[in-house]
Amino acid sequence: MDYDSAQRADLYEQLARIGKVVVHPKRIELLDVLCQAERSVEALATTTGLKLTTASAHLQVMRQARLVETRRVGTRVYYRAAGEEVCRFVGALGDLARARLAEVDQILRSLGTDAAGTERVSRDELLARAQAGEVVVLDVRPAEEYSAGHIPGARSLPLEHLEARLDELDPDLEVVAYCRGPLCLLAPEAVALLRSRGRTARCLEDGLPEWRQAGLPVEEGFTRGGGSSDGAEARGPRRERRARRPSTAGEPS
Repeated sequence: MDYDSAQRADLYEQLARIGKVVVHPKRIELLDVLCQAERSVEALATTTGLKLTTASAHLQVMRQARLVETRRVGTRVYYRAAGEEVCRFVGALGDLARARLAEVDQILRSLGTDAAGTERVSRDELLARAQAGEVVVLDVRPAEEYSAGHIPGARSLPLEHLEARLDELDPDLEVVAYCRGPLCLLAPEAVALLRSRGRTARCLEDGLPEWRQAGLPVEEGFTRGGGSSDGAEARGPRRERRARRPSTAGEPS
């Protein structure tokens, strides 16, 4: 092997380090979750349905590929995506899968996302209508993901709390729900629930990571008007209303 061939081989060997991450579906899921918010190992295991030791093993592979970074608080280790380019990679992987694998659309249709979320709102339309006070923007991700970053003015109302708190949403305004991205099922499920209750609702065309990557404004924390899952306000901007107060485990390959 000549020098140039050896260098090329070394280059592709480095690229293959990334391939070792995406070869396992649970590692892709972990990356997707980490593109929403920093999480402890324990929280990641719970969210992805993995045993703690299995989640840790997957995360070590991802760390060796330098796709995730860590920080320690006492005895607890927190993981985060190593950079915005990691989240762009996860999004591009999803786009490629939807473009080339018919099975992806078949799975989404079987889960009812077509019926609930075919009609989607573009980022530009949502930004304009939200600024005009014409829609309620609903973040149906877990509260910790909302706190780590959300669309300005969005209300935090995780999917599991939505049905019990429908009366907090202004019935005169359309609801636009969003979640983790185009392959996330939380927003389509929220829209299906809202429509079954007679509400006008649509999904954002993608999710918070794509919103952030487009350079659109993002807020952090729980704002006074943004609401939270433990009973903060979730009303539309035109009406004052007081709030009343979900796999199988995978093994590393």
